Order: sequence, then structure tokens, then C-alpha cells
Amino acid sequence: MPTSQSRAKARNVLNRPEFMSLHHQPARSAGAEARAGARRPSHKTQQQQQQQQQPQQHAGQGCEHAQQDATENGRERREFPEEDCMQLNPSFKGIAMNSLLAIDISVSKSLGVCAHTTSSWGNMRAIVKLIAITGHGIPWICGTLMCLTRSNTLAGQEVLVNLLLALLLDMMTVAGMQKLVKRKGPWEMSPGFLDYLAMDVYSFPAAHASRAVMVAKFLLAHLVLAVPLRILLVLWAFLVGMSRLMLGRHHLTDVGCGFALGFLHYSLVEMVWLPSSTCQTLISIGTLNWSPLY
Repeated sequence: MPTSQSRAKARNVLNRPEFMSLHHQPARSAGAEARAGARRPSHKTQQQQQQQQQPQQHAGQGCEHAQQDATENGRERREFPEEDCMQLNPSFKGIAMNSLLAIDISVSKSLGVCAHTTSSWGNMRAIVKLIAITGHGIPWICGTLMCLTRSNTLAGQEVLVNLLLALLLDMMTVAGMQKLVKRKGPWEMSPGFLDYLAMDVYSFPAAHASRAVMVAKFLLAHLVLAVPLRILLVLWAFLVGMSRLMLGRHHLTDVGCGFALGFLHYSLVEMVWLPSSTCQTLISIGTLNWSPLY
């Protein structure tokens, strides 16, 4: 009995107001519960918001990936120009042209035996350069002008004036074509001082080959020469073209097109041949002497 009474007294003590906070949480007011409910969304609303945010995040990530791919593609296009890109389906014409160009470059490089002093024929480089200079435009123009000033016959002056016009036509035509094509030689050597004066900067067509063929054909047609001299003149024109190949200045196709262009220039000069009276008028204008020679 005394134990039961002591337990009852302990329960009565714990039921007092000052000990109620130890067993039960204090009751909240209705306004506080409403505020808490407003601040904390329900579980369903949280799921809906997460579901709405996920597609937006995926869309943003997709846009970022697309922008990164676009920038990478742009960088690749800048790094690799169009001429360096490989065509997946080249045409037969393109394959044939590329093959011919590759053969042309390979043969031209193999013929450049005097391109450098360390080449296989480097000890012959000085002689080959001398042969090439004989086909240069500046020496031929200067020599023609010197002969024109010393000539005393009408026939000689007529031939020399037309030869001078042919040399100028050849130089201007070749320089214009080289400026349009802008093809470099097989060894990509820098041009010399005389080349800059004659505007012979690029490789296609070969100016020396064109000039040599035109001059050889012109002299064979208008000068009376013995057979050995005629053979030597033809051989000289051929050696001038070969010297440019051996020096590595031109491709094989450049020299071939130069030979063809020289024949074309000769034919054009023969078609528009200036008579003696016109040549005398030009000489009088050039020498500031208005009384032509008769």
C-alpha cells in the first residue's frame, strides 16, 4: 500500500503545469499553423515543381551542347581551309587532274638536278644558269635596241622593230598569265633581280621557254642562216627550256606551255607585221627625230 500511494503522488506531481512541457509539445495556434503550411509546400507540389524543372534543365544542357558543337565546328573550319579538305566523292575529271598534277610535280622535282649546289649536278649549276640567262627578256630587249640604233638599212630596221614589239608582247602576255595563275615552282625558289625586272615572278607559263621559241622561230624566218646555225638555234631554244627545269624554277608543264605560247606569239606577230613606213615613223617618234629615214 505505501508503494502504490507513492506512485500516485508522483503521477500527480508530473501532471502539474510546470512539468507538462517535458512530456507534450506545446500546442500551436491556428495562425502559426497556417503560416507554416503556407511556407512549406506539400509533397505533391514539390514533385510537380521538380518535374517542371527537369525538362528546363535538359533543354538548357542541350542548348549548351549545341553551342559547344557549333564553336568546335567553327574552329575546325577555320583551322582546315576548303582546299585542304578531302572530297569524299571526287569526280573522274578531278581524279585525273590531281593525278596529272602529282606526276608533273614528281617529274619536275626529279629533273631539278641543279636546283642547289648540293644537288646531284650542283657543279654544273653555273653553266646551266648561263644558258638560262641567254633566254632572259632584259638582255634581248637591250640587245635589240642597241642593234636598232646601229642599223642603217630599212629592211634591218623593219625586222628589228618587229622583233622588239614581239619581245614586248611576249613579256607582257607571260607576266599577265603568271599574275593570274600564281603557280609556284617545284622548289619554291625566290626570283632574282632580273626576274623582277622582267616580271617573271611565278612559274606558269615559263617565260624563258616562250621567249626562246619565239626568238628562234623569228630569226629562222627572217635571217638567212646556214644549216648548222639553224640547228644550233633550235637546240639553243630547247636547252633554255631544259635549263629552267634543271634549276628547279619551272614544272614540266610550265615549259611545255611556254613553248606553245612562243609559237603563238610568233604567229601573232607575223599576222600584224608592221611595214617599213610604220617602223620608220615609230623610230622617228622614239628618237625625237620627225624626219624619217628613206
